Amino acid sequence: ALAEEAIQQRALAYDKKADEHYDTISAFIKSVRGSDPDAAVYWLAKMLAAGEDPKFIARRLVILASEDIGNAEPLGLVLATAAAQAVQFVGMPEAQLILAQAATFLATAPKSNASAVALWRAQEDIQSRGAAPVPAHLRSTGYPGAARLGHGAGYKYPHDFPEGWVEQEYLPPTAQTQPYYEPTDRGAEGAIRKRIRRRFGDPPRG
Repeated sequence: ALAEEAIQQRALAYDKKADEHYDTISAFIKSVRGSDPDAAVYWLAKMLAAGEDPKFIARRLVILASEDIGNAEPLGLVLATAAAQAVQFVGMPEAQLILAQAATFLATAPKSNASAVALWRAQEDIQSRGAAPVPAHLRSTGYPGAARLGHGAGYKYPHDFPEGWVEQEYLPPTAQTQPYYEPTDRGAEGAIRKRIRRRFGDPPRG
């Protein structure tokens, strides 16, 4: 009690290796994912008051920027990465301002986990079906004997076509069980969805 009075703040029940550490970072990440900037700043303030490593918080925001925001706001990963670098460069106490900016930007950004889901779907196919060989037209032609083996035969160079795109199969014929990347209509990903729909129809592939 005397120590609390001396520093004029309440003691925090927070152990960096115990449940409160994991529960608080979980609440922080879920608040950012849930697009609540006030809650995100609250849990951030609690972690900072408890002496949490700001680099740990920054790393979690970088991961979230790809997993939960993705192409809906591509600047999310740029800002989160810049914040992580700035936190190391600046140090505390000013680093908390950088974390607050990153947390509020990511919390208010449009959300999409479509790129993460695409990876998980592809990994599931490879795990269940095995990794398929590369089709001949996609194989490298940059070594002696490649042409004789038929590597690159029939490959269409996209830049030779309007819009830098031509319909062409890039997946092994037995690889894909479902569309991997299905962009949402949220944020910048909406433009990606329209572009894929125009080229492949809806659903994008499959």
